[in-house]
Amino acid sequence: MDRRLDVLAVCGVGMGSSLMLKMTAEDALSALGVDARVENTDVSTARGMTADVIIGQGMHTGEIADLAPIVITISDFLDKEGLEEQLRVALSEKGWLV
Repeated sequence: MDRRLDVLAVCGVGMGSSLMLKMTAEDALSALGVDARVENTDVSTARGMTADVIIGQGMHTGEIADLAPIVITISDFLDKEGLEEQLRVALSEKGWLV
């Protein structure tokens, strides 16, 4: 992709778990060589934001699945390798990762 990706790490309240997810996402995107700005937020705030990628737990991503071209559901906020693989697949499918 020829520009920086906007990524949202989303949780119910937008504090603890989304901050952990933000750090995991930054590490995974860096490992993929993707230039991205990752923000952590809560579900309600995310509804008023725009993003290329949204990452969160299934209980939250279902509510905001229409807000971004890529929505990734995770179960482990600290699984960098798992998130990296999900991002690799999703970004490749969109042609954003070569």
